[in-house]
Amino acid sequence: MKKLALHWKIIIGMVLGIVFGFVMNSVGGGKGFVTDWIAPFGTIFINLLKLIAVPLILASLIKGISDLKDISKIKSMGLRTIIIYIGTTLIAIIIGLTIVNTIKPGAGMSAETIEKIKLKYENDAGVVDKLEKAANQNDAGPLQALVDIFPSNIFTALGEAKMLQVIFFALFVGICLLLIPKKKAKPMIKIFDSLNEVVMKMVDLIMLFAPYAVFALMANVIIAFDDTEILVKLLSYAGCVVVGLALMIGFYLILVKVYTKKSPLWFLKNISPAQLLAFSTSSSAATLPVTMERVEEHLGVDKEVSGFVLPVGATVNMDGTSLYQGIAAVFIMQVIWPEGLTFTNQLVIVATALLASIGSAAVPSAGMVMLVIVLESIGFPEELLPIGLALIFAVDRPLDMCRTVVNVTGDATVSMLVAKSLGKLHDPKPKEWDDNYEAVK
Repeated sequence: MKKLALHWKIIIGMVLGIVFGFVMNSVGGGKGFVTDWIAPFGTIFINLLKLIAVPLILASLIKGISDLKDISKIKSMGLRTIIIYIGTTLIAIIIGLTIVNTIKPGAGMSAETIEKIKLKYENDAGVVDKLEKAANQNDAGPLQALVDIFPSNIFTALGEAKMLQVIFFALFVGICLLLIPKKKAKPMIKIFDSLNEVVMKMVDLIMLFAPYAVFALMANVIIAFDDTEILVKLLSYAGCVVVGLALMIGFYLILVKVYTKKSPLWFLKNISPAQLLAFSTSSSAATLPVTMERVEEHLGVDKEVSGFVLPVGATVNMDGTSLYQGIAAVFIMQVIWPEGLTFTNQLVIVATALLASIGSAAVPSAGMVMLVIVLESIGFPEELLPIGLALIFAVDRPLDMCRTVVNVTGDATVSMLVAKSLGKLHDPKPKEWDDNYEAVK
């Protein structure tokens, strides 16, 4: 196993976790055993990744900005990053709408199936929670998203992992380090450089546990699927989302091949551990430390680029989520509100899904919260919202896992594109967890 590549170890853990989950589903008391004795190891793994995400963003972004030496480079990198992110998000939404309007997965759903799904999920705590969160978001002012970027207390922002606030503070510190004399800036830059190296080594150590954690995470996911009949009936809708996500990854691979001149297979091989973790955790924020490690050490993107592009991407670039919102909104309308399927409403969906993806939290199922906002923007009847969410709730978690893979892949792709455009893409230099072990001994 020591010689086996990390992504193969994770895949083995994933497959065994799925098999184990199905076995436990058919055994009396099996679900309780997985919940009590297996799932906690997955939770510990995610907690460890979240533990190092904020210090990694802080250290890598401050070090990266200070290494640019010129404030004008920050503007150049920032503009390129945002423009590419907006461009890929628009393409994702258009792909989603094209597929759902072509296949029409909601057109043939029977009234019996709709009623069964409605009875099972309409009053589900998860659906109610998503509606409440969306209502709270709608109650905020139009500029609240802008206000939320600026922290009043950096320690609160760090403690609550408010990523945009942490990114703003890191950018602010990095820019100020460029504006003070080099002699005075040097000690602080060294501190953050050392912190970055320490946290990256933590990533290496945590990833040793990844195959076992993925086993626990997948087993826990499988035992949650307790109604396979509804899952089968929603297969057409789920298939539209998966096909759209697959096309989006194909689009990324074309960009990598055409612009960076790198092999798509090479790209997939080196980013696959981050993709597999994104699939297992459904959180691009939790996966961020691994994404940064793979992009810097295995794809060859300089720290100053990855340290900016990836944290921003994990917060505002949600291509997979945007594609899903387009398909889910139209699917729901096809089933229970077909009169709302106008060209104008679909244009509104494009615009709202783009804005919603920027505000979408990088946590599991946040896309459903933003979906409510997208539906409300086109005048979807309020009394039908619980039914609309109930229609897709049963398959949301597996689709959330898939769209998180696209989100993370998109972040990695954009980091390579930006690095290439700035001349910051070099030959990879992978590090192992025990590189300095003998020297320490």
